[in-house]
Amino acid sequence: MNCRRRLLRGLTVFQLGLVLTACAAVEPLEERADGPRHETQAEATTMESFFQSAAAEYDVPVELLKAVAWVETGAAMVVGEEEFAGRAAAFGVMALRSPQLNWGAERAGVSDEDAKFDLVSNIRAAAAVMSGHAETLGIDRADLADWPEVLTTYAGIDEREARVHYVHDQVYGLLRKGLATEVLSIAPRDVSPNYPNLSAHLATAPDYDQAVWRPSPNYSSRSAGSAGKPQMVIIHSCEGSYAGCWGWLKNPSAKVSAHYVVREDGGQISQLVRETKKAWHIGATYKCSRNGNKHCDLSGYGSNNFTLGIEHAGYASQSKWDEGLLKASARLTCDMTKYWKIEADSYHVVGHGQLQPYNRVDPGPNWPWSHYLDLVDDYCGGGPIENPPPPEEEPENNDPGDPPSGPLSIVVDSNKAYNGSNASFSRSGAWTASKNVSGYFNTGYFWRSTGSTADAARFDAYLPTNATVTIEAWWAAGTDRSPQAPFVIHDSTNAQLDVVHVDQRKSGGKWVTLGTYALTKGWTKVSLSRWTTPGDVVVADAVRFREAP
Repeated sequence: MNCRRRLLRGLTVFQLGLVLTACAAVEPLEERADGPRHETQAEATTMESFFQSAAAEYDVPVELLKAVAWVETGAAMVVGEEEFAGRAAAFGVMALRSPQLNWGAERAGVSDEDAKFDLVSNIRAAAAVMSGHAETLGIDRADLADWPEVLTTYAGIDEREARVHYVHDQVYGLLRKGLATEVLSIAPRDVSPNYPNLSAHLATAPDYDQAVWRPSPNYSSRSAGSAGKPQMVIIHSCEGSYAGCWGWLKNPSAKVSAHYVVREDGGQISQLVRETKKAWHIGATYKCSRNGNKHCDLSGYGSNNFTLGIEHAGYASQSKWDEGLLKASARLTCDMTKYWKIEADSYHVVGHGQLQPYNRVDPGPNWPWSHYLDLVDDYCGGGPIENPPPPEEEPENNDPGDPPSGPLSIVVDSNKAYNGSNASFSRSGAWTASKNVSGYFNTGYFWRSTGSTADAARFDAYLPTNATVTIEAWWAAGTDRSPQAPFVIHDSTNAQLDVVHVDQRKSGGKWVTLGTYALTKGWTKVSLSRWTTPGDVVVADAVRFREAP
């Protein structure tokens, strides 16, 4: 194995540039027998020239070539694993999979091994594949908007919604936004793909209101008794991009699934299977000897029966994981472990490879387990508190009104210091604290720009008995507020009862009724989602639960 192939496995693109230069010093080009001579292999120290050269050679838009590299791998050389039976492993910055890898290698005049492990050969082989698809489809190569079918064919995505998401949200979304990193740059382009879009509102997931509901047919009922109760969370890596992952898991012929899939940056989560059902995400029979001799009563049972599976867009071989992905996943794991009363430790939140070591390694050696479990603990630690500490600042004169009549009244404030043991507020770090607009409850509020993901702020109240309860919300009104701010209401069984849209441009500085509901004992959850028409903000301030007269 030559210097480049020996060193390129698993490196970041920045490291790759340095390695190529170092290898050039010890391996003169004329002595290399691993493929055609390319001066850029010795001279370039960034990826830009590699992409420019391959794009020119095969008449493929360089912006698209770079965008695919970023969407598929974050422009890192990956050595893929098989995560799903029937889906070949991906290789290189371009995530080439057989049989396209073999076809691209032949068109580029390189070996299959070089197409996998040599950076320049990998990019050239991918460009050759895209060029071949362009020839077959007869597209207008000069029109950047005319390439979607090439992209989805290259990515191997068959499911319609996944193809649409890959084109509009991932590849062309990146082109419109642009990219500026140490190693790759894409100037923003005002381009819309010539490809149908699904404009219908995406449904909120039934079990986790910060996820999108994209149901998979690949599931079955759990076993009866304790062996069918969720008792562990399994962490996976998809070995591919976000849309490619959930698109495959929705395919009936794939015969695999997971409960959730988390996007590369954590900006979106898809739920595919209800938590009460058995997703087909791990093929191992459980052996407690692989898990610290914990839950030996489950040995011999199929692991799918008592586990919840989270797939993460990415690869077991990658050197690091995006912090946004880790945080989004940790919030999800916290939500599931709290609901199912699972201990969030290293014996109950485990890797796929730990329980199936004979043919799986995901999520890989660089998954930051200690940091991840700390994040889970941090999010779960934000729940009810026995004795709230004194507020950090004195309340200003924002009178919440007269106390309501009736024996039960719980106010959940966005300032956690004001909440008792029966009230809990939680939100992601993307929400911004403010008191710029008057009319807020107590010391201020949190706001978040609207967009195409939920990222909800949550107001939870514990009801000691079954009761008919009126739920009200308080906000500081303003002209930049959403006229359709969505409050999603779940009962203590996590069943969604209602979605109430309110106009937060109006009715500020007072309690506004969302509805009256017959609720069961336990934690009732009201989530303010940001998932509505973009261009506004939603305000999370306070929610009140009071027993109806």
